[in-house]
Amino acid sequence: MTAQSRDRFFFFSWISRSCLVLLLGWCLLPTAHALADSPAAVQTGGLSQQDAQQLLDVLNDPQKRAEFSRTLTLMAKGLPAAPASTDSTVTPAVIDNSVHSELDDLGNTATEYVDNFTSLFTDLGSVGTWFRHEVQNPQSRQSLLDSFGRALLIIALALVAERATSIGLRRPLTSVKKMAEAREVRQAKAQTISSGAPAETETEADADSPTETDADADTTQTREKDQRRGNEVLRYLVRVPYNAMHFLLKLLPVGMCLLFSYLGAEFLTSTDQARIVALTLVNAYAIARGLYLVVETILVPRSPAIRLLPMPDDTARLLTRWWNVLVAAPSVVICLSILGREFDLDTRGVEAMMRGVVLVEHLLIAAFIWRIRHIVARALQPSPGLRKNALWAFAGTLAKLWWVPVIFLDMALWFVWAAHLKGGYQWILHGTLLNLLCLIVSRILALLVYGLQDRLFRVGPELQAQYPDLQKRADFYYPFVRKIITIAIILTTAICVAQSWSIPTFDFFLHSALGLRLIGAVACLLIGMTIAAVAWETVNSMLNKQISRYSASAQEARAARLRTVLPIIRTVLLTVIVIFVAVTTLSQIGINVTPLLTGAGILGVGLSFGSQSLVKDVITGFFMLAEDAIQVGDWVTTGGIAGTVEHLSIRTLRVRSFDGDLHIIPFSSVTSIANTARGFNQIIVRQTLDLSEDTGKVVKIMQKTIEDMRKEETFRPIIFSDYTDLGVDNSDGNGAVLVGIIKTAPMMKWKVQREFYRRIALRMAAAGVRFYTSTSYSTTPPNVPIHMALDAMPPMPQGGPATPNPARPLQQPAQQPAASTQPPTHPKADD
Repeated sequence: MTAQSRDRFFFFSWISRSCLVLLLGWCLLPTAHALADSPAAVQTGGLSQQDAQQLLDVLNDPQKRAEFSRTLTLMAKGLPAAPASTDSTVTPAVIDNSVHSELDDLGNTATEYVDNFTSLFTDLGSVGTWFRHEVQNPQSRQSLLDSFGRALLIIALALVAERATSIGLRRPLTSVKKMAEAREVRQAKAQTISSGAPAETETEADADSPTETDADADTTQTREKDQRRGNEVLRYLVRVPYNAMHFLLKLLPVGMCLLFSYLGAEFLTSTDQARIVALTLVNAYAIARGLYLVVETILVPRSPAIRLLPMPDDTARLLTRWWNVLVAAPSVVICLSILGREFDLDTRGVEAMMRGVVLVEHLLIAAFIWRIRHIVARALQPSPGLRKNALWAFAGTLAKLWWVPVIFLDMALWFVWAAHLKGGYQWILHGTLLNLLCLIVSRILALLVYGLQDRLFRVGPELQAQYPDLQKRADFYYPFVRKIITIAIILTTAICVAQSWSIPTFDFFLHSALGLRLIGAVACLLIGMTIAAVAWETVNSMLNKQISRYSASAQEARAARLRTVLPIIRTVLLTVIVIFVAVTTLSQIGINVTPLLTGAGILGVGLSFGSQSLVKDVITGFFMLAEDAIQVGDWVTTGGIAGTVEHLSIRTLRVRSFDGDLHIIPFSSVTSIANTARGFNQIIVRQTLDLSEDTGKVVKIMQKTIEDMRKEETFRPIIFSDYTDLGVDNSDGNGAVLVGIIKTAPMMKWKVQREFYRRIALRMAAAGVRFYTSTSYSTTPPNVPIHMALDAMPPMPQGGPATPNPARPLQQPAQQPAASTQPPTHPKADD
């Protein structure tokens, strides 16, 4: 073999042995715990720093380590230590002696455990030898026959008494069952009545209220689910008295069996050995019967009204039958342990029989787990709503294989006990029982906490009357608080379960720096979220109250203004709260937030320079809103666009024009705003009259029209003044311009203006008011008379149109009215 091959062989040999060491070390973890707690380990003294350094030097030097190992070997064999070798030539060790020693120790321990396990089969031979010896000996055979014969006779009489007592107690058991069923019927009727009235009230309320949102529906569903679970737990707790009466009546025949057995053992036995045998058998039977009655009383297959666990009748009968079989093993173990000592049986033989009985018990438990695997898998499946999530669907698939680790744990328990692993069986049994206790306590705690949460989040009538929206806000936060409580309970349960398996989770979270920091971070986060929620709700409540106060006091303008600014205030407040909670949590965890804040400041400055237009939009929008320049619903004219304001944000203005187009205008482009919805409006009336027309007559017509309109209910509240005559604004060849104003309510000038012009048009036509009408003239060359343009048109011939004669002089026709005659009236409506 070459040197390279030899090194590769030694390397793989060392790797394989190291893996074996790790595997056996994991299997022997309980033994390590036991050895660590042994007195020898406690009494071992510590090494000084100098001794430790010298020992480390010896172990690091191959030659010194080999001599040290050889010396220890000779000392262990009781031989004098060999003198130190002076030869400088040392054969290099291929494999470290420490690895050999570790493998030897683990091999010896494993061999010991294997011998303990195989002794189950070898020690059973001593039981056969003992039985043959007892049977072949006439005296011992007679003693066995007498003891067991009298014991069986006593047990038979006791069983007859138990059966007779059971028959006599059938009527009381039936009475208890009927009482429980009658109570169930009364409780069902009471629940139907109590749930019917609220349903009608809720239906009537829903008829007048808008459709609830999905969040409200989820909150209502969660509340109903919690309340249903609480009622179900209370319903089962009410059954406890009936269940206790059922248990006592079932236990009474077992007491009669014990009474007759003890009397028979006292008067029907002639030897102490027979008496011990009889009492041992009857006590074992009573223990098995008592264990069976405990489970039978909880499940009660024939009386669902007394059952303490929610399950079908078939499942209850199945579990009861299997439990009746499984309780036999403890009784057999008790009999073997007592009778083995009484009949001088070898201790190893007794232990072998006990291990055989326990093996059969574990095999029966494995068969029972296999039998109920589908029932438990269905119970462990998540709800259909949760199965839509991929994680919960995967968890449901894993739940179908729950029986695999449980059967493995069942057989591992027996193997650990049969192989006499030091502390192993106690460790597994202790962890399993604590796991069950943790799950039960967590379930009870969850029901109590959920019930307390439901009570805290239900607003009383007095608070509801004072704060109408308080119940709605409580329903909004209910699912979030429920999730936080669920996560807290799950984490606490997981920590307790890990601690039950000797994982030092309590020490980690209560004494280590990292654990304390994690707990502090979680507590800080919860406190920060609570303070943030309280601040958010307080500010929102104050703002909503202010809006309601403005609305109640007929200050709709201020209320609308506050509604416009409300989203901006909420956004700023939410940003501040999120930053505060995030910075506080990060600092509590241990992250230095100073660089983050510095970087955020630099980033903010850079963004402000890079987005000046955006900053200008935000600042201008804020001052626009703060100064109450515009509101939602106003008719404004800005940026060359006129329309109704539909939405205001901190950056943009949305205006819906008259033709239906929606214009989104950044505040940075708004230089001026003409708001028609503020204070009042004025109608500017302009009438262009003929120069010969009497302006006073026209003024009286318009004043009379406005007076008549103000007397009507429709126009009375929206016309603030009469017609105010401002006189003649201009008078020239184009006529006389008469100007006046009418003051109206905001946004009402168009309605008043259209009606005003419609009425004065009829009245002015009836009064014969003359308006200025422009006339069209044409010019001719010099020294040519001026004629009307129509004079150039020749008369239409009979046969069709004729060409105008340009040589014909332009004369004004005789039928043309004079210039002073009244022109047709065309009233012009200007603003």
